[in-house]
Amino acid sequence: MITVGEAAPDFIAADDTGAEFALSSLRGSRVILYFYPKDNTRGCTQEACDFRDLTPALAEKDAVVVGVSTDGVKSHRNFKTWYSLPFTLVADPDRDIVNRYGLWVEKKNYGRSYMGVARTMFVIDEEGVVERVFENVKVKGHANAVLESL
Repeated sequence: MITVGEAAPDFIAADDTGAEFALSSLRGSRVILYFYPKDNTRGCTQEACDFRDLTPALAEKDAVVVGVSTDGVKSHRNFKTWYSLPFTLVADPDRDIVNRYGLWVEKKNYGRSYMGVARTMFVIDEEGVVERVFENVKVKGHANAVLESL
């Protein structure tokens, strides 16, 4: 997994509109890059809505939010529209970005093992360097903790 002080791996992928999105296009701004398991699930929806609600406060700190999951463009488009999310969602169905960040991991739920995305969030500074990592994120209160850390 990428750690504090490392350059955040750049990527180019389709966003929720189907357009090409490059992480490096946000240089000059602080980026909250969060990885989540799946659109329209309880925890992921709560996390996205919490970031949505804090968008004005994050903007005051010159921070922009970008979400990444292995869902496709259509799923992201619907998720973003349904919950009025004001930030970019990046589609990673081939798990290229997730793997580059070291977040495709074995998970366990009710005694069952499976592979999935580790809910993780990176704060990336204006130069593209990771300044903070939130691992094993618990959704409740997470967005506020991120805001407070800025």
